[in-house]
Amino acid sequence: MIVLPEAHFRAVTEHASAAYPEECCGALLGHRIDKGRKVVDVVRCRNVHDTPTTRYAIDPAELIALQRKARERDLEIVGFYHSHPDRPSYASRTDLEEAHWLDCSYVIASVENGSIAQVRSFELPAVGDDKQFIEEPLIVSYTEVKPAEKRFSSAQFGRIPTPDLS
Repeated sequence: MIVLPEAHFRAVTEHASAAYPEECCGALLGHRIDKGRKVVDVVRCRNVHDTPTTRYAIDPAELIALQRKARERDLEIVGFYHSHPDRPSYASRTDLEEAHWLDCSYVIASVENGSIAQVRSFELPAVGDDKQFIEEPLIVSYTEVKPAEKRFSSAQFGRIPTPDLS
């Protein structure tokens, strides 16, 4: 499971919409929690891939600098995000082949005609030799708004599970 405060969820979706028709990418900084990860900061990264309309790549030097800055703040990279322009928010074979950070979340925002269609998250568990993505709950926390205002429509962003507060 990955928990994103609403402002960070919005930062991801705004980045994805602004980058359209190219793929955006970025890192999710935070902490590991009992059953997943909690994001406390979202960092936009530059997509340096040669074909940014269908692929993304984060400059390794930018990633190393980001890792250092995260450590200085007692944070770690708990995941990454990118967009799929005019494609579903499912992890592709290419996404899996190029994912090397185990036990991290990979958030994918589908952008259709410049608007967010759906957002999903996939975990890359550090288990065994068979690397595979497993879809995980993406929980958007709304701690800064009144309960009546706390949900986006599912038509706007796809299925967004709500946390079990019991």
